[in-house]
Amino acid sequence: MGRGGLRGEPLGQGPEQAPHPDQPEPPAGPVSTTGSDDGSALIERAIPSSGERLPVLGLGTFGAFDVSQRSSAFDALEDVIELFDRRGGRVVDSSPMYGEAESVVGALRAAGRQGGGADATGRMFVATKVWTQGAREGIAQMERSMQRLRAARIDLMQVHNLVDVDTHLDTLEAWKAEGRIRYIGITHYHGGAFAALEKLMRTRSIDFVQFNYHALDREAEQRLLPAAADTGTAVLVNRPLGQGELVRRMRGRDLPTWASKAGYRSWAQLALAFVIAHPAVTCVIPATGDPAHLADNLDAASTTAGRPAPDAAFARRVAQAIATA
Repeated sequence: MGRGGLRGEPLGQGPEQAPHPDQPEPPAGPVSTTGSDDGSALIERAIPSSGERLPVLGLGTFGAFDVSQRSSAFDALEDVIELFDRRGGRVVDSSPMYGEAESVVGALRAAGRQGGGADATGRMFVATKVWTQGAREGIAQMERSMQRLRAARIDLMQVHNLVDVDTHLDTLEAWKAEGRIRYIGITHYHGGAFAALEKLMRTRSIDFVQFNYHALDREAEQRLLPAAADTGTAVLVNRPLGQGELVRRMRGRDLPTWASKAGYRSWAQLALAFVIAHPAVTCVIPATGDPAHLADNLDAASTTAGRPAPDAAFARRVAQAIATA
C-alpha cells in the first residue's frame, strides 16, 4: 500500500457519518476539462444559471492571504497565483472579514497584469462577500471591496453567513441588473444554517450557495446538495478538509492500493476528490499560501490518462477507506 502524504489542510474554511453503500448513484453532472502542459486536465463544471464553465478547484483566501504586501509570504502568493492561473484555475474567493486578503488579491492581480505573471490572462473569477448590517453599510462595504480587489465588476458577490440577508439580496439583485456584479450568492460554514440556505435557494434568485462539506461531515448530502441540484444553484464548498480534522485523523495511515494506483498521493487529495465527486458541486475552495500545496490540490482536481473524473462509486470507496482506516 502506498504511504499517504502527511500535509495538513491548507488554511481555510467543518459528525462523521458512515458511508452509504446502498445509496443510488446520482446522475453525473456535466464535466469537461482544461488541459495543462503536463498532460493532466483540470475538471470543469457549468454554472447552472448561465452555462458558464468553471474549474472545480478554486482558491480560498482566509488566513493564507491576510499578509503584508512587503513580506516573504506575499512573494509566495505571487507564485501561488501564477501557478493557479497557468494550470487553468479561475475562482478566487475572499471576504472583507479576511483581514488584508482582498487588498492582497487586488495587488497580485495588478502585478500580474503589468508583468505578465499572476492573472496575466485576466481569467480570474473574483468572488467576495458582504458582511455587515444595513443596506447603506452593505453598499459602502461592497464598494470598498471593489477598490481593494481592483475590480470594476465583481463576478460573484455573496451574503456572508446570511448577515442581514434579505436586505443585501435586494441590493445584489439591483446591482446584477446594473451589471456591477455577475452572480449572486449566499454562504455559511455550519450545518445549523442549512435549512435557511435551502429556503433562500427556493424563494430568492440565487446563483451560488457556499457551505461546508467533507468526507467526515456529510450532512449536506441529505437536503442541501439535492436542493442545489433541484433549484439549479451552483455550489462552492468551503472547509473541504474539515479544518485539518480529516488529515489529522488519517496521519500515518496508508493510502488504499487502488488510490495509489490511480495516482493519488495523499489523503488530502482523496478528500478533495471525494467532494468533487458529487455532481452538484461546482467548485471546492481550499485556501493555501503554499505553491506545493496548491499543486497537490490542482492534481487532485485533474484527470490524467489513467484517472477519470471521480464519481459516486469513487466517493463511496473514499468514505469506506476513511471509516475503516
